[in-house]
Amino acid sequence: MKARIAILPGDGIGPEVIAEGVRCLRALQLRGGHDFTLIECPFGGAAIDLTGEPLPKTTLTTCQSADAVLLGAIGGPKWSAPELKVRPEQGLLALRRALGVYANLRPVQVHRALSGASTLKSEVVTGVDLLFVRELTGGIYFGEKRREAHQASDLCVYTVEEIERIVRAAARLAEQRRGRLVSIDKANVLETSRLWREVVTRVMRAEFPQVALEHMLVDAAAMHLVRRPRDFDVLVTENMFGDILTDEASMLAGSLGLLPSASLGAGRRGLYEPIHGSAPDIAGRGIANPYGTVLSVALLLRHSLGLAAEATALEQAVAAAIDAGARTADIAADGSAVTTREAGEAVLTRLSL
Repeated sequence: MKARIAILPGDGIGPEVIAEGVRCLRALQLRGGHDFTLIECPFGGAAIDLTGEPLPKTTLTTCQSADAVLLGAIGGPKWSAPELKVRPEQGLLALRRALGVYANLRPVQVHRALSGASTLKSEVVTGVDLLFVRELTGGIYFGEKRREAHQASDLCVYTVEEIERIVRAAARLAEQRRGRLVSIDKANVLETSRLWREVVTRVMRAEFPQVALEHMLVDAAAMHLVRRPRDFDVLVTENMFGDILTDEASMLAGSLGLLPSASLGAGRRGLYEPIHGSAPDIAGRGIANPYGTVLSVALLLRHSLGLAAEATALEQAVAAAIDAGARTADIAADGSAVTTREAGEAVLTRLSL
């Protein structure tokens, strides 16, 4: 397999966790006889410092010509003041739009050895295996924004086409899993949600009658995620609701640092990143959890490069490392935490292909 992969370390702990993801890519390249060209580019706050822009043209061009993009994290106090006109998050929104990645996949699985790491009771989270599909390029984040002296507004807009394509993506994934789809909205209040519910119902009835569909209001979904999370299979929702609910769901697994994500569009190219932020409070200390990044590499291998065996091997290596007790500070219960580098090494020593 020959592939070009854009590497965007970003800010905070981004470069630290990306380094472990890159080590795994290099190891799989050697063991599988692949030809991976990894191209590192500035992005986010680091790019602002370097070029004045969060998404320099050279970075965007590299990403658009790549087969996949691996991102660390962006942002930090240096670039977060509300009055700043240029912010790292602008680069992320622009990159998603430019790549046309409209479907954000966030799997949440509770590792059997980490059921006690969640703040919820072990009997509630044990066996959780769900998948969020978040619409990524529409809604309130991309709508018209206005600010006046005494008021401000953010416009939330969704088109029929945007809803159709995300529900089809979610339904196809549900077909490959347990055949259940929950669509989350706020149809009792919002007009965009009423359109969402109508379109989802029509598409599912016409094209995916074999998938069980349930509609759920976002506030009820937030409650049931912590009350009965094992009941969920695939959940599909709009941009802002998905942003909030996936962070809530991450706590089922015990730490933001454990969870990967994939942002996909119409083709094979995707944007892959751990769901955590840049964690500037621990940046540079070598204690960040790299497992979310390594598992994002597994998603990259599976969805963009079609290397299912390599993806599975990497996922199994992460599970084996955790079983063996290689746990960073965020998931270590007894104080015997490993460093970011040691966690990466634990994966590499258990990587069998």
